Amino acid sequence: MSYHPPAPTTVAITPRCFVPKLLIIDDETNVLYSLQTGLETDELTVVTAKTGKRGLTLVPKEEPDVVIVDVRLPDMTGLEVFDKIKEIAPKVPVVIITAFAATETAIEAMKRGAFDYLLKPVDLHHLREVVGRALELRRMQSVPAVFDRPETVGDESGTDPIVGRSSVMQDVYKTIGRIAQQDVTVLILGESGTGKELVARALFQHSKRANKPFLAINCAAIPDALLESELFGHERGAFTGADRQRIGKFEQADGGTIFLDEIGDMTATTQAKVLRVLQNQQFERVGGQETLSVDTRVITATNRNLEAEVAAGRFRQDLFYRLNGVTITLPPLRDRKDDIPLLVDYFIRVANRKLDKHVTTIAPEALRVLNSHGWPGNVRELQNVVRYAVIQAVGEVMTVECLPASVRGGSAPQPGGSSDDGLDVRKLMRDLLAFGSPDIYRRVIAEVDRIVLAEVLRHVANNQVHASELLGISRTTLRAKLAADKPAPNPAKPVEPPAGETE
Repeated sequence: MSYHPPAPTTVAITPRCFVPKLLIIDDETNVLYSLQTGLETDELTVVTAKTGKRGLTLVPKEEPDVVIVDVRLPDMTGLEVFDKIKEIAPKVPVVIITAFAATETAIEAMKRGAFDYLLKPVDLHHLREVVGRALELRRMQSVPAVFDRPETVGDESGTDPIVGRSSVMQDVYKTIGRIAQQDVTVLILGESGTGKELVARALFQHSKRANKPFLAINCAAIPDALLESELFGHERGAFTGADRQRIGKFEQADGGTIFLDEIGDMTATTQAKVLRVLQNQQFERVGGQETLSVDTRVITATNRNLEAEVAAGRFRQDLFYRLNGVTITLPPLRDRKDDIPLLVDYFIRVANRKLDKHVTTIAPEALRVLNSHGWPGNVRELQNVVRYAVIQAVGEVMTVECLPASVRGGSAPQPGGSSDDGLDVRKLMRDLLAFGSPDIYRRVIAEVDRIVLAEVLRHVANNQVHASELLGISRTTLRAKLAADKPAPNPAKPVEPPAGETE
């Protein structure tokens, strides 16, 4: 006998029902050809135009998700095209390309809100990254993050859900409703995979700034040396490689909202500049003297314990107090297991559509296994577990045998099929990448540290002085690594699942 999950209280469709579209406007035939062939895939459609006028007619007709515009066109300037695109489709990210490094037009477009500008000849690898980030921003801006809705999960409404009807999630919905339209800074706290991005999007989409720019920055994904420039921009010559002026995200988001994810990873210098923006909405570009003023709402998120970071001297106390005015704390999945049937039902429907499968129910024993799991990766981990199980399912029922061994409690092989005596880093990386695991760098380094430290300490009979000399690190660093070396989930386990993009 199989279990049919109850109808959830939230609408939800993560994927859009069509392939994203890129419009390229450039008068050079060879450029159009090379960009179209280099960027078009099964997951991205590319349309082209050789004049500004033709490109503008395609915007309402083709409804592109991202536009690339050359600065110099035969019938109008790239800036004129940019302005008209923003009138027609204000939320569509626009990337400016130019063969003239010093052009004021490109810089002016960035000031007005262009997503980025690149110099010709364009590096295709870098352009793919830029387009990918622009598509993600477009998704965050345009796909509604909904909550507390009575419709049935699985329709084609083109929404992302915050799924859950537990009391703790109802409290989250109420808080979002109370503060969404208030121009206040919001700090979203929660472990990785709990849905912080969805809450940030819901706050933006229900705010008075919903028709203004929305920019999202993952502070942990950008090298420390570049984050300050990414946020605040820089002047030409500010540092090695700064061959042109760059407009930062705060400037681009003027009038709108900026979402700073993983704010706990910021350096002290960047923290100081963010504090100043929060206090008086002013800052200077890196290497600049001019004070700039912006009107930008700031939403932040972190999976770190900021109070502990403040106590350790790694996070500014005054910035923490400034961020901590309005806080939304998302509960881990282990604290709201009543929502697991709703989430499973939703993820089954999404996986069916993506994978062309026809799973309709989950066996009671399989549901009991999911309820008994600790879910260190939270909702993201559950999403990938369900996707994995849908792939394994032969018929319409998701059984215990469909679940990954790590969730069933079975023994999982060590990375690379070896025991603790060795580590196949390449195999571990392939596994982590295959299942979209979060924090790949940290997890690989932690696994390497675990083996290296154990071997060295064994070799020196646990003499930490000798061990630190052999390792070439200080005793303080060694102690910190040993203190952090707590038994973590075997990378080969959640490798079968952790990350996803939903809640």
